[in-house]
Amino acid sequence: MNRRRFMTICAAVAASPALAQTHSWQAQALGGTVSIDLRGPRPLAAETGRAIADAIEAVEAAASLFRSDSALSRLNRAGRLDHPPPMLRDLLALASRMHAATGGVFDASVQPLWQALAEGADPAAARARIGWEHVRVGTSVVLGNGQALTLNGIAQGYAADKIRAMLQGAGYEQVLVDMGEYAALSGPFRIGVEDPELGLIAIHALRGDAIATSSPGAMRLGAGGHILGPAGQQPVWSTVSVQAASAGVADGLSTAFCLMGTAAIRTAMRMLPEVSAVTAVDLKGDVTTF
Repeated sequence: MNRRRFMTICAAVAASPALAQTHSWQAQALGGTVSIDLRGPRPLAAETGRAIADAIEAVEAAASLFRSDSALSRLNRAGRLDHPPPMLRDLLALASRMHAATGGVFDASVQPLWQALAEGADPAAARARIGWEHVRVGTSVVLGNGQALTLNGIAQGYAADKIRAMLQGAGYEQVLVDMGEYAALSGPFRIGVEDPELGLIAIHALRGDAIATSSPGAMRLGAGGHILGPAGQQPVWSTVSVQAASAGVADGLSTAFCLMGTAAIRTAMRMLPEVSAVTAVDLKGDVTTF
């Protein structure tokens, strides 16, 4: 999971303008400060704040590559993990769904390639280890020979979905969770989409759904961008933004769609009816909407 210094959650409960106040809550999580701004007549309940922090901690404990004690790190070291925690199972199920919908372009087993490129090593051996079809998920998770997984393409969106659902269950009626991927409860919230070269390219309105944006050139890895094609696919788009019911789905698809052509994106959208819109900027700077 990327180290984002700030996560902001804006939440509101129903209140008359005379009663509306802004209350702030902060905690250390995800390697930085989690900040919640609540608009309403009362502060965020202490137990709700603790529940949010616990949920973020649980996602990191399941899927962080930055923590040697996380379930994912232990799986990658040993090649096998018995009785994986529920959140890791959820994330692996989502990864499998993204793999199927994108025709294998989303592949969580690219981690050895990422590592090789980050270290300046020959990527050929790492590429040979890629293949989601070699990962077996049951009572135990078992990897193929030399494999390692990354869930960075979906974990932040998954966490945003969890926190949105938690605040809804606690009685909040208007929520925007921003973890780089946005998940909204009610709305509307206006979210800008930016391309590294062009700047602001679109503004989307969220009304109870989610949006995620990826740009291969936003981070360099070796001689190329940080979004890696499992079969050597190269970026087709400079930026892709996906709007969907789930931030986890939007997160995964915005990553994979950067490497997919128009026809393949349309096929994936037909398989995932919860996807409502895609905005993509090609390498010439032209914007396409799906």
